[in-house]
Amino acid sequence: MGLGLADGELKFVEYDPKWPDLFAQEKQKLEAALGDRVLDIQHIGSTAIPGIIAKPILDLSIAVANFEIAQNCIEPITSLGYQYLGEYGIPRRHYFIKNQPRTHQIHIFESSSWDWQRHLLLRDYFRKYSQKAQEYADLKRQLYQEYEGDRAAYQAGKDEFLTQIEALAKSMIK
Repeated sequence: MGLGLADGELKFVEYDPKWPDLFAQEKQKLEAALGDRVLDIQHIGSTAIPGIIAKPILDLSIAVANFEIAQNCIEPITSLGYQYLGEYGIPRRHYFIKNQPRTHQIHIFESSSWDWQRHLLLRDYFRKYSQKAQEYADLKRQLYQEYEGDRAAYQAGKDEFLTQIEALAKSMIK
C-alpha cells in the first residue's frame, strides 16, 4: 500500500506495517535538516495506530519552544520537498504538505500547546486500548459511507467521539 491522497479526496486504506519505518526515515531527514531548532518529532494520526484504517498520508508533528522562532524551520523543511501553507486554519500551527497527491504532512506546534499534547494523547490512548481504536476505525468507516466523501461532514462526525476519548485519556494521566 502506498501513500498518497489527492486534494479534496477522502479515502482510507488498511494499516500498513511499513508506516513506522517510513516515519523513521522521514524523521531522520527532518532531524538532519532542522538540528536543534526543534524539541521533538512524533508520528501522529491514524497511520501511527497499528491495525486501524487511515487516510494514506503520513502525519508528523514537530514540537518547538516558540511559534514565532519556528519561522526558521520553514526553509529547511521546504528544501526537503514540502510546501509551506502557513497556519492553514489552526492558529499557531505551521503546516506543510509533501507531494501531489499528498503523502506527508507536518504540523509544527509549541510543545506547551494543547494541539501538540492532544495529538500525542490520542495516539497513545489508541495504541494502548486497541478496542477503542477499533471503535474509532468503525466510526470512520460509518461516517465515510454516510457522508459519501464529504470531508467536512466526516470530520465533524468524529469530533464527539474524539472529545470523549480525550476526556478519558486525560483522566487516566492525572
